[in-house]
Amino acid sequence: MDENLNTLDSQGFVILSSAIGAAWLDSLRAAFDAGVIPGAQWPVPRGHDWIHSQLDTDPVVQATCRLPNLIAGVRHILGVPFFLSQVEGREPRAGNAPQPLHRDGAESPGQLMAAMVWLDDYGPHNGATRIISGSHRHGSGQTVVARIVEGSAGDILLFDPEVLHGATTNSSGGRRRSLLISYAAATLREQYARTEALRNVRMDTSEIFG
Repeated sequence: MDENLNTLDSQGFVILSSAIGAAWLDSLRAAFDAGVIPGAQWPVPRGHDWIHSQLDTDPVVQATCRLPNLIAGVRHILGVPFFLSQVEGREPRAGNAPQPLHRDGAESPGQLMAAMVWLDDYGPHNGATRIISGSHRHGSGQTVVARIVEGSAGDILLFDPEVLHGATTNSSGGRRRSLLISYAAATLREQYARTEALRNVRMDTSEIFG
């Protein structure tokens, strides 16, 4: 785990290979497919380029969000007590527009962490995420070309939301389901609670880690 934490520090992200076993993968895929809601039916309508799944009360999803390696990585970066603020399923449709490189949570720098759990093999053919290593360090002077991360179902991408990243185009039309997990410093919990209905959060967010 120490090597993963060092990578998180220097690169702003780390890939936890084969973090999810086959039995859990089957359960997570089933939860994803059962929870798909048309974009227009979400409290805040979602774009047509993506499939969105509401699955945050599923017990295997909740257990996945609490995997020891994930919690340890989040604790290492945030350095303060934190909570699980959101988890939902996302999948790019065939021919989706690529996302521009962006940073998430600019309004709360240093107080957020994120993870993406891949439920299908992922790469340049099906819209995997591109990321710029080290770009979470503002003013570092680094100029690095974005690379598309690729790997196998069951991998987890744990990343600092301040690292530049963005989904690419699903040119093949192949499945690329994932769970997007968000963690936030405990000091933000009251603020986040006010928007849970808009974000379609149904799970209990009261547990504090760390």
